[in-house]
Amino acid sequence: MCLALPARVISIDDGEMAVVALEGIKKRISLALVEDVSVGDYVLVHVGYALHKVSEEEAERTLALMSKAGVLSAEIEEIEGAEA
Repeated sequence: MCLALPARVISIDDGEMAVVALEGIKKRISLALVEDVSVGDYVLVHVGYALHKVSEEEAERTLALMSKAGVLSAEIEEIEGAEA
């Protein structure tokens, strides 16, 4: 399905690339579309790009709704498969 997912930024390389974490999965993404991102921020990630920053509360609320709807685990499996 490939939905955009909120994830926490855990490191930033040269301002253009970052590593985000979600449910124990780490993924390298581009920050080219978003300004002023810092370690600890949450970003909405889609196909390897951060689309915009979101608050921690918004990220948690979105992840909870996706989990309740049964789509979060499928999206995480898709990310894991893409990393393999």
